[in-house]
Amino acid sequence: MPGFELFWNVLTADLRVTFFLFLLFAVPIGIRLAKEIIDLRMIRRSGMADIDVMSGVMFDVYLRELFSSQGYKVQQTPARGDYGADLILSDGKKHIAVQAKRYKKNVGVKAVQEVSSAKAYYKADEAWVVTNADYTANAKNLAASNQIRLIGRVELMKMMIAMNEKQAQ
Repeated sequence: MPGFELFWNVLTADLRVTFFLFLLFAVPIGIRLAKEIIDLRMIRRSGMADIDVMSGVMFDVYLRELFSSQGYKVQQTPARGDYGADLILSDGKKHIAVQAKRYKKNVGVKAVQEVSSAKAYYKADEAWVVTNADYTANAKNLAASNQIRLIGRVELMKMMIAMNEKQAQ
């Protein structure tokens, strides 16, 4: 690129360092800001802000609607004595035990342990933990070793957006 070479040769050593530092720091900050803007748009489109303030019981009710919109038959377990699952999903071929966690912080190992027990109790083919947050590293490790599907904030927002768009049609 002859234009860039000419530009680079004209710069003094101090300006070259300044230009390099600008690229080193400004570009990643710009990328991070763009990502945050995209995240904010996704939160608005999905309705996640409403999820973030609802009760755990309302989150269970919301997930019932969400999974119903995806074609699952949804059974809600009792609020007490649920054996580690809040919902049981069925698509006619398989049964899925779902543990729902509407949290402000990352979900830990306990939720994975609970849904793993629920999978056995309900004789489910799969087990999922669904949260509006994310997961600790230990929860991710335990889930991987027990074939538990973790649905975190970003995947949940994508599901919510798909449901919202489907309902708008």
